Amino acid sequence: MELTLKIRLKWVIRMGKLFVDKTIEINAPVGQVWAALTKTEHTNQWALEFSSGGPEFHIESTWELSSPVLWKGQDGMVIVEGNVTAVEQNKLLRFTVFDVRSEEKALVTDEDGITFELSEENGKTSLHILQGDFSVMTDGEKYRNASAEIWDKVLPKVKKIAEQN
Repeated sequence: MELTLKIRLKWVIRMGKLFVDKTIEINAPVGQVWAALTKTEHTNQWALEFSSGGPEFHIESTWELSSPVLWKGQDGMVIVEGNVTAVEQNKLLRFTVFDVRSEEKALVTDEDGITFELSEENGKTSLHILQGDFSVMTDGEKYRNASAEIWDKVLPKVKKIAEQN
């Protein structure tokens, strides 16, 4: 099966805020893409890309409003934590992310973190991700750029998972 990949990237600067903003078209219905994003057996596949040479980790969450989102290493230790701040099945999922290894406590709002927006047309799903705000971090632009590179690896994996199921 030939994978065609179209990722639209734009770095968004809104009122001094820094975001990664990407969209990918997936040849699968929205329900399959939602499953690729939220089912443990699938998140375990694409979450590895965020390890970027560090300890491998996986994501644990029920994906219900206010539920925790825990990125755990192989030893079970929490590396990144957050909470689901918005969820509408097959349409929207937003959760905060905070690297517990960081000494810097960033000021985040419920709109910060990672947002997945999905829309379906003619059996194809558009998956839009927004991650940020990186401006609250020291060296925020560096971290935004690094995150953008990781999403360039994650999104094709999500696409492949959704299209194969």
